[in-house]
Amino acid sequence: MTDSSLALIVEDDPDLAEIFSEALRFGGFQVEALGNGADALQRLKEIVPSVIVLDMHLPGASGVEILRQVRADSRLETTRVIASTADARLAETLEETADLVLVKPISFTQLRDLAVRLKR
Repeated sequence: MTDSSLALIVEDDPDLAEIFSEALRFGGFQVEALGNGADALQRLKEIVPSVIVLDMHLPGASGVEILRQVRADSRLETTRVIASTADARLAETLEETADLVLVKPISFTQLRDLAVRLKR
C-alpha cells in the first residue's frame, strides 16, 4: 500500500536534494533522500512512496532504469514519478513514462507549489 505522506528524492546533487526535500516537506510530505541509483532501487523494494522525484543522471543506476523498474513493479503502480533533468531532449522522451517532467533548473517555489497540489 502506498504511503501517501512519503516522498522519495533520488538526486546526487546534495544542494538540489536539500532544496527538493524542503519543498516537499513544506507540501506536507515526509521525505527520504538518496544520492545513488542503486541505493534507490534497493530502497524501493522496501517502501512504496506516494511520490518519487527522480534525477535522470545518477551514479549506480540511471534514472531511466529506475523509472523503468518502478513502472514494471505492481506495488508502485500508484506512485507518481517526477523526473528531473537538465537535458531538454531527454525530458521529451520521458513524457510518456513519467507523471511529470521538470527541466532543471527547478525553483524551490515551483516544486513547493507542485508538492502542495500533489498532497491534496
